[in-house]
Amino acid sequence: MSLKAEESLARRLIDIRRELHANPELSGEEFETTAAIRGWLEKEGIGIADYPLKTGLVAEIGGLREGPIVALRADIDALPIQEETGLPFASRRPGAMHACGHDFHTAALIGAAVLLKRREAELPGKVRLLFQPAEEKAKGAAQVIESGALKDVAAVFGLHNKPDLPVGTIGIRSGPIMAAADGFAVEVDGKGTHAAVPEAGRDPLITAAHMLTALQSIVSRNVSSLDSAVVSVTRLSAGTSWNVIPEKAIFDGTIRTFDEGVRAEVRRRFEQVVDGVAAAFGTTARTRWTGGPPPVVNDARWARTAAKAAELAGLAVVEPKPSPAGEDFALYLKEAPGAFVFLGTNGPREWHHPAFDVDESALPLAAAYLASVAVESLAELSPKRRRAPSRLRRAPKPERRHERPGRI
Repeated sequence: MSLKAEESLARRLIDIRRELHANPELSGEEFETTAAIRGWLEKEGIGIADYPLKTGLVAEIGGLREGPIVALRADIDALPIQEETGLPFASRRPGAMHACGHDFHTAALIGAAVLLKRREAELPGKVRLLFQPAEEKAKGAAQVIESGALKDVAAVFGLHNKPDLPVGTIGIRSGPIMAAADGFAVEVDGKGTHAAVPEAGRDPLITAAHMLTALQSIVSRNVSSLDSAVVSVTRLSAGTSWNVIPEKAIFDGTIRTFDEGVRAEVRRRFEQVVDGVAAAFGTTARTRWTGGPPPVVNDARWARTAAKAAELAGLAVVEPKPSPAGEDFALYLKEAPGAFVFLGTNGPREWHHPAFDVDESALPLAAAYLASVAVESLAELSPKRRRAPSRLRRAPKPERRHERPGRI
């Protein structure tokens, strides 16, 4: 591929990212986004595989020679956030925004598809491209798996932009890199009464307050200092009047863990604390769980392959701290081993902030990495491994541009 072609591809990827950014769609509603991705891929002669997905799609490159299958994944959905970036290509849809960079991920995977298509005849196997819906609701990965798109996949790879890493770096580690994300809602039932005669009732607010304090001891007294966990109560609701002790109090929040054993133990102790405190105050309580994705745990072998591929793509490899955020890419790693990485984007705000943005000069680097990790993993899985890896020449970093994109 020529340097001129790579510069042209970098500009196209920025245009694609901006078009997606201006036209975000929420989880499960990515119909126009899916159609646009299909159009961009078909224009490159990339075949769309027939998997039963309502939104999102699967494409395939290679398979001209018999060999293994590896998968690359990008998420395509946006968040219910009102954008505050002031960019000329800001969201045109009130209350919806690509505030987590899924537009960046999608454009990067399209770029990787173009690079891989150019060398399709050389691939000793097949690359399956997963454009996944509904990651923000932690439902999309399960839908893709249920469709059969992970069948026969030997290794799976994904990336997420990382605002606190500089452009040109990539965060790769074996073991846990993102957390299990579980939600809880606790309903405490007491006995209402006039506030002047509390002895006539059973105060659910007092019970809930003691629960909130006791729950903070779970991590400090039940989780090893060599492990980590977070128990956060984020909302407490009770009562309707200043002079009435209510019948009910409700609180909810989240638990984050990086180990399945720790995850199970924290949940077990959580329920013991809730039930025990409720009984001590003569009330009852019910805990409802919203099970999020498990922790994202990278396979050591494929983390090493990812690091090798990143270096070939011109990226500096660093070992990042694990993120307590959740990611349903974890479900893919239950089906096939692989690696999830953080791509430096030097953003001004963290994920899910209304002023979130990425440095677009990272786009061609992300595309080159994804293409490179596909090539390197296929080579490692191939019975006839190459003596020396061939480089995927990376595109130069383009200047950030703020033209107004077209509509999907």
